[in-house]
Amino acid sequence: MANYNKVILMGNLTRDPQLSYLPSQTPVVEFGLAINRRWRGQDGQQREETCFIDCRAYGKQAEVMNQYLSKGRAVLVEGRLHLDTWQAQDGSRRSKHRVIVEKFTFVGSGAGAGPREAPRQPAAPAAPSARTHAAAAPADMPEDEPPTAYDEQAEPGGDDIPF
Repeated sequence: MANYNKVILMGNLTRDPQLSYLPSQTPVVEFGLAINRRWRGQDGQQREETCFIDCRAYGKQAEVMNQYLSKGRAVLVEGRLHLDTWQAQDGSRRSKHRVIVEKFTFVGSGAGAGPREAPRQPAAPAAPSARTHAAAAPADMPEDEPPTAYDEQAEPGGDDIPF
C-alpha cells in the first residue's frame, strides 16, 4: 500500500510565531494559521467557516519565519500532517494534528508585512534576487524585504532554468 502525506495551506497567522530551541540547539518555531472558507448555501445565504491549524517549522527556516512573520500576515505553507499524542493531567489520552512545515511562501504585503525587528542597514545595496531557493534568498534580499519563498531542502546556488 502506497502512502502520501502532503498538506498545502494558505491563511493568516493567528498569533506571532514562538521561537524556541531543542536541546540540540535546533531552532523550532510554532504558530497558528486561520484558513477561511466562504460559500453560498442552498438558501442563497453567504456562509463562512474558519479552520484553525497549528504549525511547526525547524532549522534556519524557523528563524526566517520568526523574523518576518507576525500575527495577521498571510502565508502559504507546504508540509506534512503529524499527530501529537500526550497524557493529560487527569490521566486521559489527548491528541492533536499539526502541520510540520517543509516550505513556505510569503503572500501579499498586508498586515504584519516586514521584519518583526528594526531593520539593519546592509553594508552595500543589494539587488533583489529572482531565486527563491532556501539558502540563498535571505542573504540576497535587502533586510527590510522578506524573501518570497523558502525551501530548506533546496540546493543553494545554480538555477534550475536552462537558459
